[in-house]
Amino acid sequence: MTDIAKLEPTAVWEHFQTLCDIPRPSKHEEQVRDYMKGWAELRGLETVVDKVGNLIIRKPATPGYEDRAGVVLQGHLDMVCQANSGTEHDFFKDPIRPVLKDGWLIAENTTLGADNGIGVALGMAVLSGDDVAHGPVEVLLTLDEEAGMGGALGLETGLLQGQYLINIDTEEWGEFYMGCAGGVDVNVTREYAVEPVPAGYQVASLTIKGLKGGHSGADIHLGRGNANKILIRLVRELEAETELRLASLQGGTARNALSREAFAVVAYPAADAAKVAAKLDAFQALMRFELAGVDEGVAVLSEAASAVGVLAVADQDAILSALHAAPHGVKRMSQRVEGVVETSNNLGVVHVVDGKVFANLMVRSLLDSGTWMLAREVESLFKLAGFKVEMEGGYPGWAPNPGSKLLALFKDVYRKEFGGEAEVQVIHAGLECGILGSKYPNLDMVSFGPNIRGAHAPGERVEVESVGKAWQLLQAALKAIPAR
Repeated sequence: MTDIAKLEPTAVWEHFQTLCDIPRPSKHEEQVRDYMKGWAELRGLETVVDKVGNLIIRKPATPGYEDRAGVVLQGHLDMVCQANSGTEHDFFKDPIRPVLKDGWLIAENTTLGADNGIGVALGMAVLSGDDVAHGPVEVLLTLDEEAGMGGALGLETGLLQGQYLINIDTEEWGEFYMGCAGGVDVNVTREYAVEPVPAGYQVASLTIKGLKGGHSGADIHLGRGNANKILIRLVRELEAETELRLASLQGGTARNALSREAFAVVAYPAADAAKVAAKLDAFQALMRFELAGVDEGVAVLSEAASAVGVLAVADQDAILSALHAAPHGVKRMSQRVEGVVETSNNLGVVHVVDGKVFANLMVRSLLDSGTWMLAREVESLFKLAGFKVEMEGGYPGWAPNPGSKLLALFKDVYRKEFGGEAEVQVIHAGLECGILGSKYPNLDMVSFGPNIRGAHAPGERVEVESVGKAWQLLQAALKAIPAR
């Protein structure tokens, strides 16, 4: 275990240590929020908690910078909670205990929470640093970003006072972001009848594991496997080999993470056991061939199991047909921003158990019209199979503003501090900037961050050196903010 608070710059890492110590799953951020509020008030800083629980901490300008325009530093308190199977970790009680390896701080079997703990820590470092020159600063810490953007969506208007907003929630050092995708969750539900396991059948569990997973927006274009889609495909192919009956199917634990593992319990005629075993071996070989160079660690496992019942034949066909046909991956590449995904969907969570089906499909697009086009297509598909469909948590994208004064300032500061040119990007992920911009349309915004890899998956890591560079850039940028 690494003593995080001793890493450099300590002004940042001591706050990240606190974030690792205090559990902060989405929708359960009260403990860490209240700690931050108390910490600020002990230092005489003004705090505001809005009606949905977002925290705003205000710090006056340092002497000589009172005339500068106000700046909002923004990050989110919650983290995606994912752990490898077999890892005992209670995200509601247990601290994150990362280790330092080859210059990277890594949580080996869980998510780390660098997304967005590092952004929060950078903002807190500004609040605690007496040697940081800046005009009036507000640190906005939102809730529930990872589970639906609830904090940003519920943020009240009229609270923020700054002219500029710096979102510290992207994951490529040396890149500045000026636009992002919007999105919506499509939740589908259906009931089904349960029948006894037929006589002469044997029951087995099927497991898909060994996939890399990752961020359902930032990594969607990499072609990694989705355990939900792979398992559903396997079950459909087994139906062609034997009179297979499905007892249950579950996969994925987060709407905005690529599903790494999925599990099913099936029953089939005992006489077909050898045929099924051969099919499983062949299917694993096929998946490793198809995912070569991307996700070749995929594994297909089976072992004896038990079941009290199976889906009625008609329900099984309708449910599996809809899930099999459900889109996943890139729908369309942007015609406006080269090399960036425009529209995509992630089949993130599937539960078929105890007579009920639930699935979450997270649709994203740089175009709000693209979001709703694909969401309606998904809705139409599942309604044909008798599902109830609900749209939840829709949020707008962040339209690029190439004329942003704040972006120009960041590019200039980067050039002076590090030499060379920073890249300007649009990201196919849901930053809160789109929502915040809709509530505060006069805000000039930019987003940046250090190098983070594997966000939303176990093994998430952050490059220590790039955190130091991000801190250097943030200090210089705050000092360069012009007068009002």
